[in-house]
Amino acid sequence: MLLPIGDDNRDRKIFPIVNYMLIAINILVFIFLQQAGANLYFTFAYAAVPAEILTGRDIVTPDQVLIDPYTGNSFPMPGLQVTGVSVFLTLLTSMFLHGGWAHLGGNMLFLVIFGDNLENAMGHRNYLVFYLLCGVLAGLSHVFTTFILGQDPLIPVMGASGAISAVLAGYMVLFPHKKVHVWLLFFIISVPALIVVGLWFIFQVVNGLGTLGGQEAGGVAYAAHIGGFIFGLLLVRKFAKKFLLLRSRSSGRFR
Repeated sequence: MLLPIGDDNRDRKIFPIVNYMLIAINILVFIFLQQAGANLYFTFAYAAVPAEILTGRDIVTPDQVLIDPYTGNSFPMPGLQVTGVSVFLTLLTSMFLHGGWAHLGGNMLFLVIFGDNLENAMGHRNYLVFYLLCGVLAGLSHVFTTFILGQDPLIPVMGASGAISAVLAGYMVLFPHKKVHVWLLFFIISVPALIVVGLWFIFQVVNGLGTLGGQEAGGVAYAAHIGGFIFGLLLVRKFAKKFLLLRSRSSGRFR
């Protein structure tokens, strides 16, 4: 598996303040509001629940006591909590929640590498709108796939992965030949973005087949990843019009 660790930023002209702001918010929410993952009551209050989005109603379920099948130990698991905002807004709040340090770290690594270049191409405002809009659309992809496939609609979903999938799609469209530094076994190599992101998307599709919606393979909401990526492909040119126009004019001078 190729693990991206960096890319070529020599053509970046603006400071990616929005990208860093998004990263900071994700980290601060996880540490202080989710208490590094320990505050499940907060997490289950503001995660997106397909049944709530589909019905427009806030759903509260009782706490449970679960038993680990391997150790036999029991532990409490909170149910769905009262949401302090409209349930539809959880499509936004859930984008800033994470299930653990690994979940947070993996998402932020991808955002650090790929988000700054997209912000450079789109500008601060367009990048923020693109990120949030695609994140919401990715969440809706998960919700409707859950409904269509008849999966459990009470399982909450959270994470920035849907929005970041759109960022990856945008990066692939705008910078297909930009070199991405990846860690492969014991080596660090540079590979065109088209290959790195393309392989990542194929991995999402392969792992998501037959498990889209509900409790997905490994607890991963592949429908959100795939949906976010597709919407990113569809919308990136609209949000990067100025960048594409300038690049087209620049290329025309050398014909």
